[in-house]
Amino acid sequence: MNDKCLKIGLPSGSLMEQTLALFAKAGFLVSGAGRSYRPSVDDPELTIRLLRAQEISRYVEDGFLDCGITGRDWVAENNSDVASLCDLPYSKVSAAPTRWVVVVPEDSPVRKVEDLAGKRVATEAVGLTKEFFRRRGIEADIEFSWGATEVKVPDLVDAIVDITETGSSLRANKLRIVETIMESYPVFIANRLAYSDEWKRGKMDRILLLLQGALAARDKVGLKMNLPKASLENLLEQLPALRNPTVSPLAHDGWVAVETVIDERVVREIIPQLKALGAEGIIEYPLNKLVY
Repeated sequence: MNDKCLKIGLPSGSLMEQTLALFAKAGFLVSGAGRSYRPSVDDPELTIRLLRAQEISRYVEDGFLDCGITGRDWVAENNSDVASLCDLPYSKVSAAPTRWVVVVPEDSPVRKVEDLAGKRVATEAVGLTKEFFRRRGIEADIEFSWGATEVKVPDLVDAIVDITETGSSLRANKLRIVETIMESYPVFIANRLAYSDEWKRGKMDRILLLLQGALAARDKVGLKMNLPKASLENLLEQLPALRNPTVSPLAHDGWVAVETVIDERVVREIIPQLKALGAEGIIEYPLNKLVY
């Protein structure tokens, strides 16, 4: 049995699929997540627990977990004393941050948050919301919501503070955003005592390096080709997207191999141009990690 083990908490729920996919690109194969909150992983030095994102920072702070990934919003909501090592810019459907927003019905007379003075506001993030209203000098009745918060306006409350990524669900429910109170990305956090342990700190840092590499490779591809050496300068002048490529001589005199990393969205435009400029044997390949 391995006596060196890092206990890490990963979010269940809406972020689970994206988080496990990120770990897979980083090189960690997690299996059984659909059947158990204790999935297996192909690293004997790791123990994974799937938990609600709302709870992870508390368990990390208390030492039940050495580290974890949760929203920066939930770290703030729980007022958790943990080490925040790195933001991880991914979310459920995009690379954009999620937002906690003050929301009212489309036909509400409320136009600014000051109009909610003396009103009732429902939210799951009571701590964040109370602190926001306190900073703005607004006295309102902030109440906890167990979920389905958007259905409570206007019959039960005057406004809600809810989390959104694209705003599409709010628009579908005929709701209007008044103001954003916080933006949040997932963050890699650590128990302070665990991070002071040399082995655990090293393990966390290695995992972070791989996760950051996987995120850096997102939406990028590798491209390589063979090219007459005489055409190289012209190619680089006309295609600035091929910045800092690796150029290597080939066994065939007068030819070079060119390799680079570019944004995937421009490949469909660049490959025909490369062909027109004399490139041959053009290969596009996916990337798992890009470590700078």
